[in-house]
Amino acid sequence: MSTRIAFLKGHGTENDFVIVPDPENVIDLPPAAVAALCDRRAGIGGDGLLHVVRSAAHPEAKGMAGEAEWFMDYRNGDGSIAEMCGNGVRVFARYLQHAGQVTEGDLAVATRGGVKTVHLAKDGDVTVGMGRARLPEGDVEVSVGERSWPARNVNMGNPHAVAFVEDLAHAGTLYDAPPFSPASAYPDGVNVEFVVDRGPRHVALRVHERGSGETRSCGTGACAVAVATARRDGVDPAVTGTPATYTVDVPGGTLVITERPDGEIEMTGPAVIVAEGEIDREWLESAAR
Repeated sequence: MSTRIAFLKGHGTENDFVIVPDPENVIDLPPAAVAALCDRRAGIGGDGLLHVVRSAAHPEAKGMAGEAEWFMDYRNGDGSIAEMCGNGVRVFARYLQHAGQVTEGDLAVATRGGVKTVHLAKDGDVTVGMGRARLPEGDVEVSVGERSWPARNVNMGNPHAVAFVEDLAHAGTLYDAPPFSPASAYPDGVNVEFVVDRGPRHVALRVHERGSGETRSCGTGACAVAVATARRDGVDPAVTGTPATYTVDVPGGTLVITERPDGEIEMTGPAVIVAEGEIDREWLESAAR
């Protein structure tokens, strides 16, 4: 067995990922190993890890192999498993293009949140079909210090609480997960977005991602914010029959989110591969202990 494991590093609007190609799903990546790889001082560093596996080779994705050849086995920076990552899907698709597995145009990517459609454009942007948002009923509140805000519960395959604030600084450091209530709304934790208006159909956010802390961008979070903002603005494409597009500024750049009348949401933004190299297998196995 080789003493080295190939890796790449990539980012989408500065939401960065360690990429581990493993088509046949033979590399053991327990939570401790993932956390070590994502450590910004002792490891490679990343908000999360993209484990690139053929769908047919992964027990969680075999049922999707007929629709999508590749499965994004996504892990948060602390090693925990996540259902979906919008920026991660764009970077995942860019890696497949970089590796010569796909070319410009359309492809399908299997995720724990279902099969996602992706379009690699000639101008370098990547568009991901993010599916439909679900808007669970019930009041939710998030807080930072002595401030509290009502939040919109939006599910994009993973859970989000979207709070509109006067100043993004009110979100504080976001080192720790902002408290929320009721606890029953998010039994497995939640991604929390703090949002301010920038102009007509233009907002900016800061986000605490479950399992990662504050990140420079969150794709599913940007989609959740666009939907929550549209509903706040009285806009529902299912009612008007007209797509609604919102520009969402994140700390690492800008994403464009469109909700179609059929409920499907598309996210467009950049995705970049910045480096590739090798991981020492002995170090990884030691870190996983």
